[in-house]
Order: sequence, then structure tokens, then C-alpha cells
Amino acid sequence: MTQHTDSSTSGRKSAGHVIVDSLAAHRVERAYVVPGESYLDVLDGLYDSPIDTVVCRQEGGAAYMAEADGKMNDVPGVAMVTRGPGAANAHVGLHTAWQDSTPMVLFVGLIPFEHREKEAFQEFDPHQWFASGAKRVMVLDHAERASEYVAEAMFAARSGRPGPVVVGLPEDVITRQIEPTVHPEIPVAGGGMTVEDWKALESALKDSQKPLFVFGGNDWTPQGAQRFTAWLEEHHIPAAAEWRCEGTVPFDSPSYVGPIGYGRPKPTYDLLEETDLLVFVGTVPGDVITNGFLVRQDWTKKNFIVTMDPSMRGRSGAVTYQIVAKPDVFVRDLVRMDLPVSDVWRDWCARMRQQQVDFSTPKDASPADGPASMDTMMANLVATLPEDAMVTFGAGEHTNWAHRYFPTNGYASMISARNGSMGYSIPSAVAASLNYPGRRVISIAGDGEFLMNGQELATAAQYGATPLVIVMDNQEYGTIRTHQEQHYPGHVSGTQLKNPDFAAMATAFHGFGVRVERESEIPGALEQAYKAIDEDHTFALIHLVVQQRNKAY
Repeated sequence: MTQHTDSSTSGRKSAGHVIVDSLAAHRVERAYVVPGESYLDVLDGLYDSPIDTVVCRQEGGAAYMAEADGKMNDVPGVAMVTRGPGAANAHVGLHTAWQDSTPMVLFVGLIPFEHREKEAFQEFDPHQWFASGAKRVMVLDHAERASEYVAEAMFAARSGRPGPVVVGLPEDVITRQIEPTVHPEIPVAGGGMTVEDWKALESALKDSQKPLFVFGGNDWTPQGAQRFTAWLEEHHIPAAAEWRCEGTVPFDSPSYVGPIGYGRPKPTYDLLEETDLLVFVGTVPGDVITNGFLVRQDWTKKNFIVTMDPSMRGRSGAVTYQIVAKPDVFVRDLVRMDLPVSDVWRDWCARMRQQQVDFSTPKDASPADGPASMDTMMANLVATLPEDAMVTFGAGEHTNWAHRYFPTNGYASMISARNGSMGYSIPSAVAASLNYPGRRVISIAGDGEFLMNGQELATAAQYGATPLVIVMDNQEYGTIRTHQEQHYPGHVSGTQLKNPDFAAMATAFHGFGVRVERESEIPGALEQAYKAIDEDHTFALIHLVVQQRNKAY
């Protein structure tokens, strides 16, 4: 195998080192990796690179962390894994990025070029594996194009509807010596409203008695979200969140009227039919928002869709008008629209907002004398949270307490998996804490969901991530049990769990853990957990043992 030659003597570098230089030039701050012999030269390039190398314990965890990174930043998240089994494990993160429209680049080490189509050790075809769930699949067969491939991958992940890109790296190709020229960043178009777009939306809003905006996606910035919120509040127009996209319009905004998604509260479910003008920004009326393509399917409905995806992939129902623009650029043009505010708008917005306030106000924080509950935990938790607190979670009924009560007050303050992927809570919490070391990061996990990637607490301990993890232990796969009770009542099959001591696991991973079984123990457990985070600078885990069949709503 060709070895890397030091650039100080030859003026050339290996393709693997040029890949790392190119990632740094594209503003990548960290790479989430599980090492493999197939891409040793890239790992060597990371050795003295400004990019932080975060070594993870399983490829699914690494891919989830990169996906979460892509949700929090304007640079795609980056993961690196090895061929065959490593690539297979990472696939779950790609599916999440695909359905959640998250910019992400997965680098996969491959067998040597000369060994192809011989069923070499861990050989697979990346095009066949990944083509249906990635925006692009690229294999670096020509070493001199290494930097170009990085630029193309980063561009493809961000342009149009964001999503995942896979770059295959044959282990012999990345060791070849090339000129170390770094390809510049390729600019991404933001679209925007034409004069005709602007007039069409203005006219529709003026004619509307009950306008409603639905925001979503991962293509906003905090500044754009703030300007959007200010405009909505000024005009007394309500806005609902796409499922697991809460925070773009803050939880405490008078224009925020709640989330729309699985398990939604009924008032926001009814909104989709009651509104006479629906404006989607950054998302489309897809499967989850429309409850399985059932709601808002009347072709006479008035729907404006703002998205950078001209194909509107995943859309259902009527399209009155499409505006091709990224959210921030759309908002830039929207805020110039000064509309007269009618009393009808004020009343409409106020009614929806009051329903959301009633729904989201925590229950009594005073512990009762009985078994622990998530209601009491959330009441005590919310009372202790700073304004910029973040929450992460995966999938399951435990997430509904976060949807209902957690005060998301800014874009990317809720990091979750909209494809319903379990195992996401801990990796995303690690990524959030590494991105924002000064913020309070809360992760709410279910017992079944936690054990799918709980090993990444070792990564948290290794790199100083300090999330507070609350594991709701109801000894079952709760969401599936609920469906089971609806369709096969009385037949509890395949959903029950016998769990370990999660608090002891946290201690074993060099963090803080406490087990809570009674209501009265909740305030003290929170106090101990915060002390461990703030004074000992470690992650903390509260193992909350609750009764089965208790739900958030």
C-alpha cells in the first residue's frame, strides 16, 4: 500500500489528507467516526487537523450525531465509517436525514479498487445500497478529484431540499499522492419571492379570514426564525409547528399554536381543516402532518407551499401556489409585507393560542404521595430550565411529554427524528452538548429507545458532553402497545420489557445516575443531577420508573 508522503518534502499530499483539508475549508468543526482500516489515511489526516474527531461506539450512533449536527448548523454534519457492516449500521442515520431533510455527508471506507467484484472482505456496492435514500452516492475512483468530491458532496447536501450524501473512499485511492489544491465552497441558491409570488401571497392573505402558517424543516437560521416570529406577532397570525420541529416560533410566542403530528392535541388537528389559507414554510403537507394523507386533501383548499424543492417531494393535497425559496430568503421578502390587521385575525389567533396555553401549562409540580410520573417530572423540570434550554429525543410515547410541555424558545432547540427513528435520543444529546457546551441540554428517552444507543454515553464521558438524560421506564414499547390495544385488544404480545438499572449504567459510564420510583424523589433527583452537570462537569441520568399506560394526552 502506498504510504502518505509528507507535503513539506514533496509538495504533494495523499488524497485522504486533502479530503480532511477540504472539510476544514468547508467549515466542518467535527467529524463523528467509528474507525476502520479502510480509511486509515483520512484518520491520519485528522490527526493534526483543526477538525475535532469524535470517536463513537457504534456506526448508528455516529450517523445520528452527524445528522443532529446537520440540524443545528448551516454546515452538513459529517460521519465516517468503514465498509460492509459499518456502512450497514450507519444506514439508519441516512434514512433519518433523508426523511427529515437534513444536510449530512457520510464518508464510507471501501475495499481497494483492484479488489472489486471478487466478493472481497466486506465488499458491497454503495450505489445499490444507498441510491434510494441519499441525494447523491459518489465513489472516489480518481484521487486527483478528492477535494472536488468534498465540495460537490457538501453542496449537494445543502442545495434544494437538504439531505444526505454518501462518499465512498477506496482504501488504495485515498493514499495516492496528488496536488493539495483545495476546491472552493460551491454557493447554494436561496431562491426568493418574485414580484408575482409576493402579490399572490399578499392578495391571498388580505382575502383570508383565518390564515395559518405551518413551519418546519432544518433550513432556517435563528435570525430568520426571529424575523418570522416578529412578523407573525405584529400581524396576529397563528403558526403551528411541523411534528418535532418546535422552537422556530418560540413556545411563549402569542402566535404559536402548537405542533401538528402524530398524537397531536385535537385543536391543532382541527386547524388544518378550519383555516381558509394554509402557508407551509420549509416543509410540505406530507404523511404525518395530514394524518396519513387524510386531512386537508380537498382540492378546493387554498394552500401556499414555500420550499426550495421544486418537486415538492412528499406533498399531498391541493397546491394553490408554490414559492421556490429557502425559509430565510422567503422571510426576508415576507417582512416587507405590511398588512392591515383585522379583528377577525386577532380573535382567530387568540383562540388558537389560548387552547395551546391551556394544553401546555404543566400540572402541579408538588409531588403527590405515590408512584413517580412524567407529569410531575416535567412540571419540576420546566420550572428549572433557562430560556435557551434544548431538548432531544427519539421515538416513542415518552416524546409526547416533551411535545406538550418543553419550552422550546428558538430555532433548533428541539432536535429529534421525524422519521420515527428509535435510538436517536442519546447520540443527538451528545452532539447538542458538544455544539453548545454552555447550554442546558435535556434528553428524554424511553426505556426501549435508550438501549438502542445508550452506549454513546461513553462518548459523552470521553468528550465532556453534559446532557441531562431522563429515561422514562414503563417496561414496554409503549407506542406499539397502544396500537396493539386498538387493533388486537387484550393480546399483549411482543411489547413487554424487563430492564436493567439505568442509573447504575450511567455510573458505569463515568456519569451520574439516580433511580426514582416515587413522586417525592423527583425534586431531589433533579437537584442532584444539575449539581453533577454544573460542578462535576459530567452527564447525568435520571432513571424514572413509571406505571404502564400513563400518557401525556
